[in-house]
Amino acid sequence: MLTLHPMKEIRIVVEGEHLKLVTNLLDRVGATGYTIINNVSGKGHHGFHEGHLLFDDTSSQVIIFTVVPEERIEPILAGLGPLFHKHSGAMFVSDVAVTRRDHFVVP
Repeated sequence: MLTLHPMKEIRIVVEGEHLKLVTNLLDRVGATGYTIINNVSGKGHHGFHEGHLLFDDTSSQVIIFTVVPEERIEPILAGLGPLFHKHSGAMFVSDVAVTRRDHFVVP
């Protein structure tokens, strides 16, 4: 029988130019992995954003997904605070459960 372990899923939406900042932060705080979706379209506080590339990957929006233990949330919030104070973007944190806890926790 599989056992479920509580974790937090974080979805971060930023301009592509900030992708490296976000992934570096996730690496520093101990996220064991993440998924990146490029060229995201959608409508938000700053209007509609097209998913096509204008010049390169930095000119469109991206979504970064990760799953971390709850204690990793505060360092991620602290690291992203300055970015979201100056630039558009969003972050969503949800409760999730995983079966392979060891895949999401740094030893």
